[in-house]
Amino acid sequence: MQTDSNMCVLLKYITGQNRHGFTEEGLVSKRKGKKNPHLSRASVLKMAVSTDCHKAQQDFPKVLILKPISFLAHVGERHIASNKFTFLKAYDSSLPLHQFLSTHSPSIKAILSSVGTPITADILQLLPEVGVVVTTSVGLNQVDLPECRRRGIKVANAGSVFSDDVADFAVGLLIDVLRKVSASDAYVRKGLWATKGDYPLGSKLGGKRIGIVGLGNIGFAVAKRLEAFGCSISYNSRKRKQHVSYPFYESVRELAANCDVLVICCELTDQTRHMINKEVLSALGKEGVIVNIGRGAIINEKEMVQCLVQGEIAGAGLDVFENEPDVPVELFAMDNVVLSPHIAVFTPESFLDLRDLVMGNLEAFFSNKPLLSEYRD
Repeated sequence: MQTDSNMCVLLKYITGQNRHGFTEEGLVSKRKGKKNPHLSRASVLKMAVSTDCHKAQQDFPKVLILKPISFLAHVGERHIASNKFTFLKAYDSSLPLHQFLSTHSPSIKAILSSVGTPITADILQLLPEVGVVVTTSVGLNQVDLPECRRRGIKVANAGSVFSDDVADFAVGLLIDVLRKVSASDAYVRKGLWATKGDYPLGSKLGGKRIGIVGLGNIGFAVAKRLEAFGCSISYNSRKRKQHVSYPFYESVRELAANCDVLVICCELTDQTRHMINKEVLSALGKEGVIVNIGRGAIINEKEMVQCLVQGEIAGAGLDVFENEPDVPVELFAMDNVVLSPHIAVFTPESFLDLRDLVMGNLEAFFSNKPLLSEYRD
């Protein structure tokens, strides 16, 4: 079976066959009832092997995917074939989800999820054979972690795969807000430079006091980049990091009061939801800027909008929002706010790295080996 499985993966990768073992060209001739000149002895052998492989795959343990995951479309599903498991897509079925899960429950051993796919206690209750949840995100607010712990289900996240790309993006947002890059671009495109003269000057990045909220992999990568610009770094995190010399503040409000910029890099949890509120933003002050590449709900969005409208903070760079994809309309007209549609993590390179990590975690689980990026509290 192992040899047949390996042959199946290789054959599908090389020939691009569909699940019935025919190429599209072969299918066209077959449907028309014509003799297919392409069906050589080798082609017949390929189809026979592919048919056997398809039968073998039906017996493989299943990895459940509840909703489409964007990175799979980017990397191509033929690049995530395995000889240890197959993917089972609930969204391709016309059955109600509860019925679908109950039907396939015995064969579902793992779940692959993304940010927009809640893995709840109700779902896990229907899947008693699940032993691991692998996510394509760093944050895990979509996964019921206490229920996973109760059931002995392991959880693996994206680890440090996105750290560099997100850190780059955070710095880009900050530079954009301070130097008014997007705003001045729009000014030029509207022809206003010629009619109204020079655009107002922005502010220098070097020398700014940066407060990092959440000094994990991403937060530390942001800190190192901004240090290179001549910024001073301090931070707030769940606990003091012994390996860094940056000043540590136990209170986010106290951190904000001693910074020019707050960069939100922490996870969304019950403790961090709306942690950045009017009190914290007021402490940041009228010259302060906030950048959020964590999760939208870490900031009390309504209070942040109010502070921006009233000029109580100087600007914001936002990649995430509280009720995505809905964004407060008040932000659209603000030249001191830079918006992006939750894309800080996404580059072609990061998708390939994520593919390798996801497949590595699943292969490790089905081989009874340690996960590559197991989440531990």
